[in-house]
Amino acid sequence: MNQCNSILIQVPATTANLGSGFDCIGTALNLYNEFEFSLSDEKTSFTVVGDGQEKISLKDDNLLYQSFVKFYQHLNLPIPEVHIKISIKVPLARGLGSSATAIVAGLLAANYFSSQKLSQENLLNLAIAIEGHPDNVAPAFLGNCILSVGKENNWHFIPINCHEDIKFIVAIPDFELSTEEARSVLPKQLSYHDAIFNIAHFGLLIKGLETGKKDWLKEALNDKLHQPYRKSLIKGYDQIHEAVIQAQGYGMVISGAGPTLLALSSSLHAEKVIKVMKDTWENLGIKADVKCLDLDTKGTIIREI
Repeated sequence: MNQCNSILIQVPATTANLGSGFDCIGTALNLYNEFEFSLSDEKTSFTVVGDGQEKISLKDDNLLYQSFVKFYQHLNLPIPEVHIKISIKVPLARGLGSSATAIVAGLLAANYFSSQKLSQENLLNLAIAIEGHPDNVAPAFLGNCILSVGKENNWHFIPINCHEDIKFIVAIPDFELSTEEARSVLPKQLSYHDAIFNIAHFGLLIKGLETGKKDWLKEALNDKLHQPYRKSLIKGYDQIHEAVIQAQGYGMVISGAGPTLLALSSSLHAEKVIKVMKDTWENLGIKADVKCLDLDTKGTIIREI
């Protein structure tokens, strides 16, 4: 099969945890980063456009390029020179899986250009090894809402059905929160009571997502593993949560490690939820970009150009 010298890879944003699904569930959303790879006769180079472009490394330590290189090192193959153009739409360090988009794109680009191909399973295993956990890279790669269960190179990726009327509303503030900081506030031990609470609520979350049943989702989005500790890092969390409930949203959670806040809503009340999230944060002196997103069902797409 003939191979093009240039490809465009589109990778969706992801929101992980969904409250009670800490570190095991993630959902692909219809907001995308795009990565253009072109084989080159010159030294590898980068072009970056979009919000936050000044924060993207143009050197070998770029995460996208490191993932590209990791593929060839894994197979002990020579690394081709490429020109890479990065178009940013997924905000950096906001809990929407920007790093996962880079990891997935780097591996899939390398797989495309390589004389040896890896299976989807092996590519996912490599992505998880780089990221450290599957909850963002799996839905970024596969699309949909994905439950990831397993360890090391033995993973199961289970699609979770989401009711077609559920809207995913992300409120992205104008400040960052690193995953390291968000993890640093988590306790080292938990009680049986809290563990049982999350097991029950996660089961309810799966059924709530499938049915879109408001009462189930409102309860299921509660959590005792991470949100009670992380919310102190996000100014206005409690006020925005209350505003979402008053606006008839199903509930609100921290997207990934934050600071983006994610509300689930029916289409009927989505506009009202958008408004109260934006207004509540603005009243606290914080500007936020609030978007109503849908589930992405296709995952990463590669186009020859």
